[in-house]
Amino acid sequence: MEQGNDTQIPEFLLLGLSEDQELQPLIFGLFISMYLITVFGNLVLILAVSIDPKLYTPMYFFLANLSFVDICFTSTTLPKMLWNIQTQSKVITYAGCVTQMYFLMIFSVLDIYLLAVMSYDRFVAICHPLHYTVIMNPRLCGLLVLGSWIISVLHSFLQISMVLQLSFCTEVEIPHFFCELNQMIQLACSDTFLNNMVMYFAAVLLVGVPLAGILYSYSKIVSSILRISSAQGKYKAFSTCASHLSVVSLFFCTSLGVYLSSAATQSSHSSAVASVMYTVVTPMLNPFIYSLRNKDITRALKRMGTKEGT
Repeated sequence: MEQGNDTQIPEFLLLGLSEDQELQPLIFGLFISMYLITVFGNLVLILAVSIDPKLYTPMYFFLANLSFVDICFTSTTLPKMLWNIQTQSKVITYAGCVTQMYFLMIFSVLDIYLLAVMSYDRFVAICHPLHYTVIMNPRLCGLLVLGSWIISVLHSFLQISMVLQLSFCTEVEIPHFFCELNQMIQLACSDTFLNNMVMYFAAVLLVGVPLAGILYSYSKIVSSILRISSAQGKYKAFSTCASHLSVVSLFFCTSLGVYLSSAATQSSHSSAVASVMYTVVTPMLNPFIYSLRNKDITRALKRMGTKEGT
């Protein structure tokens, strides 16, 4: 089979979630609703944290960053998917596909690292409350967020640089609703051994290490909570990290479930449908989880509503 140079590939075809034309209006309506809810919910959360002085703490600083990343995360995939449905087109240019992958990897890794940073913040708050303000000072908080950005950007740049070296055959259909790294590597005609090795090594390093940090932090948190004598004290300590624990569980359970199920079924279409959980549903639910389970956020939102009403 002849190999074509990647620069000669004018476009790819995103097959989406379903090729049934009768389902397209339903999919469009559902996903544009989810996208608008995601953007609105996270913007409201960012606004609440920004204007309420009582929320000027490390925990809410990280939460505002997470909300911003979630907006960017969904914005890299859903607008293009909705545009293709509306125009009845499956086309995405080669440059558009590479650009989408680049930003998708940045924001997905950022999500993971911010969740890890937030778990460390809860660990310090519960296990070392007397030293919390000293340890979690503004300089460290800024460095943690900046470090997460640097790692995410460098990782994405490395992966995209390697993808740009690949050659592609005439088969350029992507059985997904966005350009995903693994799918792109599978479409390549040239040798992808190094790409696969780097991809799996990065997955272990960039997902395994933060996940191990989250599990360690919460093992220490649970241990500290169990040592509290009063039931009220235990409840108060747990309530400070309940929202974050819910978000962490939702994100990692859905994302790991996607890759484990896709590995078991070997179905790219099933993987695309399952990917909706962590790429769309999780960012949409995050602000609601924090709003419903966090009294500080709830009070801030009520104060915002009161100010707007006066």
